[in-house]
This record gives sequence, C-alpha cells and structure tokens, in this order.
Amino acid sequence: MGQNTRDIKVWAALAAVYVVWGSTYLGIRLTIETIPPLMSGGLRFVAAAVILGGVLALRKGPGVLRVSGRQLFGAGLVGLLLLTSGNGMVAVAEQHISTGLAALLVASVPLWLVIFRTMARDRPHLLTLSGVLIGFCGVAGLSLTGGGSSDTTGIVVVLIGSLSWSLGSFLSGRIPMPEDPFVASTIEMIVGGAGLLIAGTVAGERLHLGQVSGGSWLALAYLVLVGSLVGFTSYIWLLGNAPISLVSTYAYVNPVVAVGLGLVVLQEQVTGQMIAGGLVIVVGVALVVSTERHSRRPAPLEHTGTPVLDR
Repeated sequence: MGQNTRDIKVWAALAAVYVVWGSTYLGIRLTIETIPPLMSGGLRFVAAAVILGGVLALRKGPGVLRVSGRQLFGAGLVGLLLLTSGNGMVAVAEQHISTGLAALLVASVPLWLVIFRTMARDRPHLLTLSGVLIGFCGVAGLSLTGGGSSDTTGIVVVLIGSLSWSLGSFLSGRIPMPEDPFVASTIEMIVGGAGLLIAGTVAGERLHLGQVSGGSWLALAYLVLVGSLVGFTSYIWLLGNAPISLVSTYAYVNPVVAVGLGLVVLQEQVTGQMIAGGLVIVVGVALVVSTERHSRRPAPLEHTGTPVLDR
C-alpha cells in the first residue's frame, strides 16, 4: 500500500511538471499582451523569490538564507543566465512567434547541454551524440523554414535564450552553489528577476498599471504561484523520489503540451513544418534522455522552469 501511495505521488508530481511547465508558454503570451516582456519576467521572479524565501525563513529560520560569497556569486550568475537571458529571451521571442514554435525550439536545451559536456571533455555515449545530431536537424529545419512563419526574429531570439539557459544549467553543477536547492533557487530568482527589471528599463520598457488587463494580471499570478512555485517544488521532490530517467521525460513532453494549448486556447496555426521539425527534435531529445542515466545535476527546460525553474 505504501509503495502504491508513493507511485501515485510520483505520477501526480510528474503530471504537474508536464502540464505546468508546458503551460508557461501560454502564460507568458497572455502576460505580455499588456505587460512588457522583460518587466513581466522581472515581476514574476522577484515575487516568486520573495514568497519562496519567506516560506524558507519561516520554516527553518532566517539563517537558512545565509550563504558564502562564492555561493552567492555562483547562484547569482546562474540566475542571470537562466532567467534574465534565458527566460527573458523567450518572453521577447513570443512577441514574434507562436508559443508552440517557441516551446519546440526551447526543447533543444538538452542537446546544447551535451555539446557543453563534450567541450568540457566529458565524453557522452555514442547514442547520446546521435540524439544530439538528430535533434539539431529538427532545430535547423524549424529555423530555416520558420515553422511556416516568415518572422525569423523570434526564432533567433529564442535560440539565443536556449543557449544561455543551457550554459547556466551546465555551470550550475560546476561552480560553488548553496547546498539547499530551494535557497539556490531563491537567490537565482531574485538576481535573475532584478536583472530582467534592469534590462527592461534600459530597453525602454515602461509599466503603465492603468493599461494592464485583468487577464495579464491573472496570467502573471499563474506564472508566479503555479508555474514557478508548484512546478519547481514538484520537480525538486521528484529528483529525490523518482529515477532521473523518468523525471527527465518532461523535456520532450512539455513542447507537446505547449503546442496543444497554443492551438486550443490561442488558435495558433500548427504547420506541417512545425509538426515535422518538432517530431525530429522530440525524437532526438528522447534518445538523449533515454541514454543519460548519471547526471550530476540535471537541468530543466522553465523552463521551466531551474534547475531552477520552468519557462
């Protein structure tokens, strides 16, 4: 009975990661309808950091948030790469491309991670490299055809964001970080969120509260409470209670959820190029995930959420 209860909890948490992280692309699109993209991301992650940090301080005492200077620098750097650059670029890109196409291109993150490992002289399995090659063929197909869209700006921006997210995920297991993953995430979110607010200000974004719609506020609240906190908590719990090979399947389920939600809720066009390129990417990522069993610190796509959060 105990094992059955545990299995139910594992699948419930996995379903939360599948659906929640897959839905954040839709949440971002609805948020940026009336809130500037970089500003919206800044508000999202600063709010999530305050909530998570407050809960940690109440449960374990304020001392739990005390870290060394090196750990603070490491978590801050990862936060800038994952959230300011990585997540921020996804929000900017969604002004130009569909949520489904953005999610399919972000699915390339595990492929970039293998490239970074190879550069660091960590030789992946031959099947892993085969998966990378297959996956990048799909990325190239979507990039060259635009998934049936003529706007290449969003494609370039989201690929830059994916590359930054991958670099942050790669470094997170190789530089000094807080031992408690929730503390690390709090620091990453507060630094990454502040970076987004600064970047938005420098880019000329201005938040006019009177012009923000109720729908955008609701979508932002969803991203903070469900996307960032529920999704991340479920992911962290899974890392300690389920095989990493099972947990990692989010990497090729999230894009499917995102495409489906974009089609149903936003009536986004799903082209033949998107389906073909997306399938190739998913096959490549699935091959990578299925042959990887020993990752020192696996990273999510939000994205998204980090391993901080979701997208």
